[in-house]
Amino acid sequence: MGNHTKKVGICGKYGTRYGATLRKVIKKMEVTQHATYGCTFCGKNAVKRQATGIWKCGRCKKTMAGGAYVLSTSAAITVRTAITRMRKSKGIEV
Repeated sequence: MGNHTKKVGICGKYGTRYGATLRKVIKKMEVTQHATYGCTFCGKNAVKRQATGIWKCGRCKKTMAGGAYVLSTSAAITVRTAITRMRKSKGIEV
């Protein structure tokens, strides 16, 4: 097995290549894409990334679209809140 990496974590595979700043950016992306997220359908913390933008819940087997590295992007959250606000102002219940 490889050596334990204390500071660099998942980016230890890159060694001293590519520069510290780029490795930090990549670390942030790789940690978020390999994490598990909460499922909006069944409520369990079981959603994992299948491919770019495709996320699947391991418990209820639902497949959903999302961001490339995170399940819900900041732009999607902004749109969702704007739609909710407009529905509330029109008086439409969901």
